[in-house]
Amino acid sequence: MRILIMGGTRFIGVFLTKTLVAQGHEVVLFNRGNNLAPIAGVTQIHGDRKDPNQIKDKLATESFDIVFDNNGRELSDTQPLVEILGDKLQQFIYVSSAGVYLKSSQMPHCEDDSVDPNSRHKGKHHTEDYLAKSGINWTSIRPTYIYGPQNYNDLEAWFFDRLVRDRPLPIPGNGMHLTQFGHIQDLADAMAAVIGNSKAKGQIYNISGDRYVTFDGLALACAEAIGKDPAQIKLVHYNPADFDFGKRKAFPMRLQHFFADVSKAKQELGWQPKYDLVSGLKDSFTKDYSASGRDSSEIDFSLDEKILGAM
Repeated sequence: MRILIMGGTRFIGVFLTKTLVAQGHEVVLFNRGNNLAPIAGVTQIHGDRKDPNQIKDKLATESFDIVFDNNGRELSDTQPLVEILGDKLQQFIYVSSAGVYLKSSQMPHCEDDSVDPNSRHKGKHHTEDYLAKSGINWTSIRPTYIYGPQNYNDLEAWFFDRLVRDRPLPIPGNGMHLTQFGHIQDLADAMAAVIGNSKAKGQIYNISGDRYVTFDGLALACAEAIGKDPAQIKLVHYNPADFDFGKRKAFPMRLQHFFADVSKAKQELGWQPKYDLVSGLKDSFTKDYSASGRDSSEIDFSLDEKILGAM
């Protein structure tokens, strides 16, 4: 099939492109052209998706079987794509976020849970609503925290930074908040499993790892993944309400329980995560963190020092 990926040269798009090409699909990327395609020979169409006129000029004469919209954040990002290509497509697959869910006392989040109208991801839910009314064959993917090689968000790297330097890890609260990480390759595999699957029409799928972990447990898993003795690391718990960090973040994750049920994706997509947490963290550490030299780079620990100095 001929597949268009919006983006394609960063995190999700890199792994998805490699996965689809390995499956024999013809992949075309639409992006600004700031980075090379992850595989030689993959066609790139350069343009700014924020400009509907560029979308029309660059894509109106193109023909695709499937679109993967990896980087649409607002409805205005995605609507021009659907209006220009929708009638020609077999499937439109949208990357949303589990961040759309309304905070709840009942967990894990399921696909039919209420959404938060004030979430910073509300644009993604608005897009899902639009797709549901558009008449096209659409599917939405809602990842929780994505990790793995080439992650440009400091998630696992936040822990690695401190562990490789034998620093204490300041963990907010009592460290017992439950969260969930999903490996980037598992996400790409799930997205590819939507292709041609009639059960996926008009459906939303949570995608992540199939186990949950506490903040403290995540620190211990990161230590194990990089060869540190988990018993020797120092976790320091603090009350974040006691500090004013301004707009800076002292910890990389939501200070709440945040995890989702992935059983629907397993049942309907025939998908199963391949990475457990420790093996996935090890993959990220060896192929990216240490390989890039970040283990010897200068890191700003000023917020850590502020916390530790007050304890």
